[in-house]
Amino acid sequence: MAATRKPVVEVRRSQRRRRTVSAYRDGERVVVLIPDQFSRAEESEWVDRMLARLAAREGRLARSDAELLARATRLINLYLPEHGTVAAPASVRWVTNQNGRWGSCTPADRTIRISHRIQDMPEWVVDYVLLHELAHLIVPSHNASFWALVGRYPKTERARGYLEGVAAASGVPLTD
Repeated sequence: MAATRKPVVEVRRSQRRRRTVSAYRDGERVVVLIPDQFSRAEESEWVDRMLARLAAREGRLARSDAELLARATRLINLYLPEHGTVAAPASVRWVTNQNGRWGSCTPADRTIRISHRIQDMPEWVVDYVLLHELAHLIVPSHNASFWALVGRYPKTERARGYLEGVAAASGVPLTD
């Protein structure tokens, strides 16, 4: 088992910061932004806290394709039970090449791809996107029958609103 290496940390002090602390990855480095008046002990405490937060966030982002497939199976059982095998995908996977959509489905080969951009979104949003793509295995178009299937998910409208807000804030036009 390989030992976990502590990343190189760059601490940037700011005279304009009063209370907030933030951190982000910059390649192999972690940059931690802290108020200038913090003591060395506070700096050390906050660096440890922010490294832990980043690790936790990245752990959430590391959801596997297997977990995504298990989630798809659960959604089929809950919201599309009478479609069982018809709604079952051949594969479901996270992808990093979808910037103009949240997910996609190819009914011909029964594959579903979900954008990595939603991995850190609330679970109910991920479930909505996944159910949307699962419904395409039953109804390939966006007709009334398709929306009736998607509408079985109780948080459909809430999730659509959330995604519309994210799209508007990012300035990236998205397709359904």
